[in-house]
Amino acid sequence: MGENSDRQLAERVRVACVRAALEAYQDAGLIGLCAEGRWEYTIGVLRQLDLEPLLREETPEASQLGGQ
Repeated sequence: MGENSDRQLAERVRVACVRAALEAYQDAGLIGLCAEGRWEYTIGVLRQLDLEPLLREETPEASQLGGQ
């Protein structure tokens, strides 16, 4: 994996984690958890976040290699 594709993977992971955290925090608030409970819930969601789909996402580099 090249440096550019490493960066792209890292960025995809960051985006997925931020989205999951924001959604989990909001969901926890809707079910009535206090601030501390919301963070605990969010951390639990992040620990269970499935990153496997991110590893399978095609990068521009991978699609160029596939066409050769």
